[in-house]
Amino acid sequence: MTTNDNNSAVRFLPECEDLGSLRTAAASCEGCGLYRDATQTVFGEGPDSARYLFVGEQPGDQEDRQGHPFVGPAGRVLDRGLEEAGIGRDEVYVTNAVKHFSFTSRGKRRIHQKPTAAEIDACRPWLSAELAAVRPEVVVVLGATAARSLLGPSFRVTRQRGEPVPMGDALAVATIHPSSVLRAPDRDAAYAGFLSDLRVAAGAAPHTR
Repeated sequence: MTTNDNNSAVRFLPECEDLGSLRTAAASCEGCGLYRDATQTVFGEGPDSARYLFVGEQPGDQEDRQGHPFVGPAGRVLDRGLEEAGIGRDEVYVTNAVKHFSFTSRGKRRIHQKPTAAEIDACRPWLSAELAAVRPEVVVVLGATAARSLLGPSFRVTRQRGEPVPMGDALAVATIHPSSVLRAPDRDAAYAGFLSDLRVAAGAAPHTR
């Protein structure tokens, strides 16, 4: 996949690609047009030696306002799932495929808008750099946008969720985004499937660190 550097985060990457340098540089990213309306860049957070790296779609309204990933309602679903799956929060780095909030305004409300393929591709250098810096054992792919960024446009979460697949030196396990649990007609069933996938991810990491 090729991306014009003028429509990509590539030109904003720092020379030293440790997490601190990446986070600082990402705050000034203008690799796509989303920065114009978003409050701020929401970069990933977690230990630089995390065994698990979770990738969602993009920041939501609360994440955009607070500047931290997964602090809204979907984040609470994720936290519950991690605890019940036996994945320690101190072993997890969380981030998103897209670092700025994409939305449309309806009065005073800001309504989530799915990022475009071009926006996902433009932001991919940040995600690649995070993966290289953290070097996780398991990458948990939350939803279709993250799957497109990491596993390609032909990957279908609905068909391939909960199945560990090789991704470089790591294993990837895809599941639904926790926000879809909140939107599901049967939340209990949706959450049970989500938790089942997280337990697969928990079992996929070698217990060697």
